[in-house]
Amino acid sequence: MTVTQLTAFLAALRLGSFTAAAVELDTTQASISELVARLEREVGARLFVRGPRRLAPTEAALALAAPAERAVAAVGEGLDAVRSVTDLDTGTCTFGVLRNAAYYDLSDLVQRFHALHPRVTVRLVGLNSALVAESVASGEIEAGLVVLPVDDAGLAVRPLARDEVLYASANRDPGLGAVTLDEISNAKLVLYDAYAGWRDPTRRQLRDRAALAGLAVEPAIEVEHVETALSLVATGSVDTIVSRRVAEGAGFPSGIHVTAFDDPLYDTIALVQRRGAHLSTATRRIVELAVESLASAELPRVAAG
Repeated sequence: MTVTQLTAFLAALRLGSFTAAAVELDTTQASISELVARLEREVGARLFVRGPRRLAPTEAALALAAPAERAVAAVGEGLDAVRSVTDLDTGTCTFGVLRNAAYYDLSDLVQRFHALHPRVTVRLVGLNSALVAESVASGEIEAGLVVLPVDDAGLAVRPLARDEVLYASANRDPGLGAVTLDEISNAKLVLYDAYAGWRDPTRRQLRDRAALAGLAVEPAIEVEHVETALSLVATGSVDTIVSRRVAEGAGFPSGIHVTAFDDPLYDTIALVQRRGAHLSTATRRIVELAVESLASAELPRVAAG
């Protein structure tokens, strides 16, 4: 029993004639008649009584009608589902971006994608990297850009670029040289990404380094956004950490000085997706645009492992 047979049967049932069904399906009357005859042989029952003017459906035909409609509709839905992930004229793109995306030339990612593929639905999630990784692992989104380290269980991780993390202060004399962990552990700090807390990858690196040295790093203030943290740093009451890309941004407060760590610290930016999963055509395309944006940001590249 094939979808073609069921389609021919339903058209003949609805229109009452093989000829009319052939016109609707753009085929010949003989083809419709043969398809119905083969279906009758397979179900073991006669489906129509051939009258001089109109086909009369049998009880078997009436019993088959509803299941046939459901079967044909299900196949159509399946084809639509396949097209939604293979066709850039339709479908849905789900993608996650790292925090502070605007500093990495990613702020207009959706606009650029939508201009190229206006009929594709876009769901762009902008969260802390730890949460983006969780969303990818759970299947909520297909892929995303994150800062490492994240919990990578079940994920394929492709490092792309890295950005140095710096110490930012309005009071510290840059002439003192590189910042040590001991100095940071005694500093009054404001840290951002308050919701993610110590799951935030940059914070994790700082905490783990301090722990190895027998030190602790605790913020005096926690806020959600880097801009809020910098506004507090500019008052001279607290210090913070920022990526070099943020420090070199046009809006960075002029009164804040940045200094490297004595043991350099880096944010590694990576693409993550579920291991073994195939990205939809739409999501593959937005991944390409995101990688191009990172390249234009002129960050140091990470060699392929």
